[in-house]
Amino acid sequence: MLVILDWDGTVCNSEARIVACMQRASGRAGLPVLAPEVIGNIIGLGLPEAIGILFPAAGQEQCNGLREYYAEEWLAARGEPLPLFDGVWATLEGLLEAGHQLAVATGKSRRGLSREFEEHGIGHLFVASRCADETASKPDPLMLREILQETAREVHEAVMVGDTEYDLRMASAINMAAIGVSYGVHSRERLNACAPRWIIDHFAELLHWPPLVA
Repeated sequence: MLVILDWDGTVCNSEARIVACMQRASGRAGLPVLAPEVIGNIIGLGLPEAIGILFPAAGQEQCNGLREYYAEEWLAARGEPLPLFDGVWATLEGLLEAGHQLAVATGKSRRGLSREFEEHGIGHLFVASRCADETASKPDPLMLREILQETAREVHEAVMVGDTEYDLRMASAINMAAIGVSYGVHSRERLNACAPRWIIDHFAELLHWPPLVA
């Protein structure tokens, strides 16, 4: 089976840095500095879509400035690589050993995902990936369709794993199985409303989902 993973909030524990960078960037752009839970709600979307939800009254010039400031703040905040959630490496290796393939579908930019692949030395584990700046943003299912096409897989041969309703709605739109993770940005209640096949509390639980058991 092809296991398609969201990145931020599912594989990588990046919520706090995303929130802090968006708060600093919005202040520089002359926009309200929103509460962490408000910003956390849009993690997983492409940056233009996220800004449109957070600041619907902002003009195009202000939105463009915010995007530039956010990119600057993200680069300035780089130090130690953002941590992967507990059990990620062992679980990914276990899935590969069981004969599955891995892919990533993320709201990050290609540059951002490539940087994290390099920092963690993990990119070689994935046969395909799609980022929000090279295709349609979640919850549009286009990135999933493109990953399926690239890997020559059918919908029933894949599962989407993510921590937000955007991930689960994206999968539901093309009748792909989906697994929610409860430790990310959206609550279990929000995930349940999207009718996933399963919700897990720890990344390693993926190894115990019956269709993925070797």
